[in-house]
Amino acid sequence: MSPHSEQSRPEPRPDPVTSRAPGGPPDGGRVALVTGASRGIGLGVARALVARGDRVCVTGRNEEALAAAVEQLGGPGRAMGVAGKAHDQAHQAEVVDRVLEAYGRLDYLVNNAGTNPAAVPLAEADLRLAHKVFETNVLSALGLAQQAHRAWQREHGGAIVNVASVSGLGASPFLGMYGMSKAAMINLTQQLAHELAPRVRVNAVAPAVVKTRFAAMLWEGREQEVSGAYPMGRLGVPQDVAGAVAFLLSDEAGWITGQTLVIDGGLLLSAGVS
Repeated sequence: MSPHSEQSRPEPRPDPVTSRAPGGPPDGGRVALVTGASRGIGLGVARALVARGDRVCVTGRNEEALAAAVEQLGGPGRAMGVAGKAHDQAHQAEVVDRVLEAYGRLDYLVNNAGTNPAAVPLAEADLRLAHKVFETNVLSALGLAQQAHRAWQREHGGAIVNVASVSGLGASPFLGMYGMSKAAMINLTQQLAHELAPRVRVNAVAPAVVKTRFAAMLWEGREQEVSGAYPMGRLGVPQDVAGAVAFLLSDEAGWITGQTLVIDGGLLLSAGVS
């Protein structure tokens, strides 16, 4: 009998990332932590997850904004908020502890918190601001990934999505410092995907300009001009990114890890990053 015959072929083993223990929840019954989620892309992601039945913890610096976000997400039965600075290790530990205390599990992590305090050429950049950007945009993502892994995902599996940017894929006028941090986040995604497999999948999304308060300086007052560079004829909205993140956190993406999904309305097809 051939060693490749049907009878001698070993039984396929279930993927520990996507397979559920008997009685375990399907997509729509899991728990996610979304950082920087009092508004914008983060809140959009939280809404998409709640809409399919997941429970979420949202974080941000402003307690009032977080409280409003929790109400929009359906109140304490569906969501909770924990205020703090994303790069603060004590805050990171507190968030993970409170999620586990409230919901008993932590399946998904979405690292969305970010900052861009200075739109200046790198040759003129204040290195103190560079430290702040990397602390918030990169080290906070690594710290929370470590916390989630130790507390839940190492044993039970899960998925992580890092919100990067097309500015991390090439040079961007006046976004050099931000772009450097997002390039680092893309590499972080690949590193963690390799290290945490097969229990945990790690992917990233790289949006172009999305119509949020955070990105207002890139489009406000000149939306028609800016959107003219996009083959799809418009700028992004939070829902465009949220749907992609929700997919990457789903069982349907169970064989996808270490990837960066570009969400740019076709921008990189022609004009590059603007």
